[in-house]
Amino acid sequence: MSDDHPHSSNGSTNKSILDKIVQVFTGEPRNKEELVDVLNDAEDRELINPEIKQMIEGVLEVSDMRVRDIMIPRSQMVTLDIKDAIEKSLPIIIESGHSRFPVINEDIDHIEGILLAKDLLAFGFKQTEEEFTLDKIIRPAIIVPESKKVDPLLKEFRQQRYHMAIVVDEYGGVSGVVTIEDILELIVGEIEDETDDAIEEDIKHLAGQVYQVKSLTNLADFNEFFNVQFNESDADTIGGIVLQHFGHMPKKSEHVTINKVIFKVTSADSRRIQTLQVTVPKSHQVTGKIVD
Repeated sequence: MSDDHPHSSNGSTNKSILDKIVQVFTGEPRNKEELVDVLNDAEDRELINPEIKQMIEGVLEVSDMRVRDIMIPRSQMVTLDIKDAIEKSLPIIIESGHSRFPVINEDIDHIEGILLAKDLLAFGFKQTEEEFTLDKIIRPAIIVPESKKVDPLLKEFRQQRYHMAIVVDEYGGVSGVVTIEDILELIVGEIEDETDDAIEEDIKHLAGQVYQVKSLTNLADFNEFFNVQFNESDADTIGGIVLQHFGHMPKKSEHVTINKVIFKVTSADSRRIQTLQVTVPKSHQVTGKIVD
């Protein structure tokens, strides 16, 4: 009897993918484009699902980013003044729904520390007789430069068990804030919690210059929010504008740049685009408002 055994088509497929992956990590050329080709091939052959592929691509994107690319700019930071009474700070804490707050001394360039909202519980339920002042319960602020790469920062977040860092420019001035959630959302997608009421919103800020936008967002609203002027006679929605520039029905993770704004498809099926990741240039001023 012959020792040769017929190979199934599935076995050949698996071997082909394995050969390509081995080539990426052990052979030449070694580059991200080669790896993306392997991922696309693996998804087409249903060896990995689209969610896993998106996460791997998110990791690749983050590896090229620096903190300045994803930080929340100083103009959008929610801060507390260390000299304010708790009665003045509490409405800010409640309205924002955040769990951590930079605590400043008079101005944003003087950060005294970070307040964790949970540290207020003992005072709220009178579990301590100590007189309340912010300076007694704030925690040290971690400072990172704008130029720091995102992937080592994520490693530091995990190893040192902190969740927020203050970002400074080359002159030592505060330029923004970055959290571990900002990084993770770029990898795994938007993270919702109990305080998020934006699940149904058309436009949501993710991090830095990056936003999540529903494809069916009215184009006039999009123009107003992002302070841009896409021609409203060309389409009713931002998805229509993006589809015109693709010229075909795009798949998840395809991207196109229109008037310096980067549109990445984050959810789509065979018939329509569902959600987009929108990245605006650093120099561009977003209004963040929609006029009713």
